[in-house]
Amino acid sequence: MEAYEIDALWIVIVGFVMAFTAAFTIGANDVANSFGTSVGSKVLTVKQACILGVICETAGSILLGAEVTAAIGSEIMNEAVYNGTEKQIMLGSLATLGKPFPFGTSSTFHPFVGASGAWQLIATFFRLPISTTHGVVGSIIGFNLVAKGLPAVKWM
Repeated sequence: MEAYEIDALWIVIVGFVMAFTAAFTIGANDVANSFGTSVGSKVLTVKQACILGVICETAGSILLGAEVTAAIGSEIMNEAVYNGTEKQIMLGSLATLGKPFPFGTSSTFHPFVGASGAWQLIATFFRLPISTTHGVVGSIIGFNLVAKGLPAVKWM
């Protein structure tokens, strides 16, 4: 892959926007799961829970985010099967974030909705308690199985 290909640049730009929105939905879900009982029992107001949630979620992502990313990137998927097809893994990773985006050539745009984000939106709409981590890990495993088959996933 040549440095700074325009396709790769757009994947990075769209990925940044989608990562931000996915982080927002994951944070909102985690805050609701963590502070729902405290707000329901009137120990905290909604505003206090939101402020505490922002502080705790931000601190957690800064302190532990690199470890989580490393675990997902190296312990779940086998990167070696993507040698020479880096754009495929970039698009697959983008798809796991889970917000709608168009991709393809100028004449063939296809709507695509990522798995983890769609699941988060559906579960949140129905007020279901969900694990966003399970949704993201399941999306990564699903993408790798579809893209490269069984060798793409590290099962142990």
